[in-house]
Amino acid sequence: MRGDLPGLLHRNIQISVAAGTVPEWGLSLLSEVSMAREKHQKKLKKILITGNEAIAEGALSAGCDFYAGYPITPQNELIAYMAKYMPESGRVFIQAESELAAINMVYGASAAGARAMTSSSSPGISLKQEGISYIAGAELPAVIVNIMRGGPGLGNIAPAQSDYFQATRGGGHGDYHTIVLAPAYVQEAYDLARTSFDLADKYRMPVMILGDGFLGQMMEPILVRRRSPATKGHNKEKPWALTGCEGRRPNIIKSFALAEGALEQLNLKLQQKYKVIKNKEARFEGLFLDDAKIVLVAYGTMARIAKSSLTRLRLAGERVGMIRPISLWPFPQKAFCPRSKKIKYLVIEMSYGQMLEDVQLALNGKAQVEFLGRSGGGLPSEEEIINKVKKIL
Repeated sequence: MRGDLPGLLHRNIQISVAAGTVPEWGLSLLSEVSMAREKHQKKLKKILITGNEAIAEGALSAGCDFYAGYPITPQNELIAYMAKYMPESGRVFIQAESELAAINMVYGASAAGARAMTSSSSPGISLKQEGISYIAGAELPAVIVNIMRGGPGLGNIAPAQSDYFQATRGGGHGDYHTIVLAPAYVQEAYDLARTSFDLADKYRMPVMILGDGFLGQMMEPILVRRRSPATKGHNKEKPWALTGCEGRRPNIIKSFALAEGALEQLNLKLQQKYKVIKNKEARFEGLFLDDAKIVLVAYGTMARIAKSSLTRLRLAGERVGMIRPISLWPFPQKAFCPRSKKIKYLVIEMSYGQMLEDVQLALNGKAQVEFLGRSGGGLPSEEEIINKVKKIL
């Protein structure tokens, strides 16, 4: 959201123009934003790229210098991109022998001060959960990408959003969280990949990018920045890293705490960190919330379809708004502060009601919440969304 801000403003104002809800001053604002966007774009390079490749390019741009992964559809373009471009710039790429090996390699590289990353798709992410818990317990920064596919079990290779619970509730054992970012556009996938490394380093914790097979395979033109150099030699910014202890006391990185009370103290420290993150890092996009009688709630690819439905409904005179969570953890609860008890919410997912629970918790029974969802490769269409809205209204 913060990466191509002029582009985001430009897109949302265009939606308002299409829906006929922009006054004269809004058209002037569109012109100003267009000029700001043009100025912003001159510093960047435009390329045509898939969502998977955009995440990889964003990681390279952010200075990622270690990647370990194992092939699985539908994220294979990401690992192929890293295999091609990581060695070209002197960075470490490893196709591990398994998902378990890959996540533990990320643990080791991060402990040594590297900006480290792995990626997979739903069953592969399940295999990585023990390692992710260890990374969280050791307070190590790492970026993990899940391009979701249908489940449970091996499922299929069609897109889905049914890993929401796993991602937002930690996924492995213990009281921990990962920051979870959910891009809806290929440009945003690139931008959030860059952001994820900064957040991981800032809070010393794993950050997950949660996409799906549609976004991973989709090609769109995006604007990219010049790649940052790999972070080797810049470990002074990570005084805790295991970089050799000549001239200083040894660092110890572990998630093992046997002394009486030690593990509880670690957990209390983590909870305090999570409290700060909840207050500072919640992200969302809101549309037409001031006059809405019904608010659509969707994330990722599903939000794109919901937004198209919203435009059609606004053109038909319906007072419909939308909330698109960008951070799934922390969930943007403040976006759901009820403006009126008469406002209704429609949660739309490529799953059977997982984000629904977070919306219900955010509203705390103060507003009516309806649901529309499909999974296993199916997704609600514009027509299904529009018909559901009309029924609710």
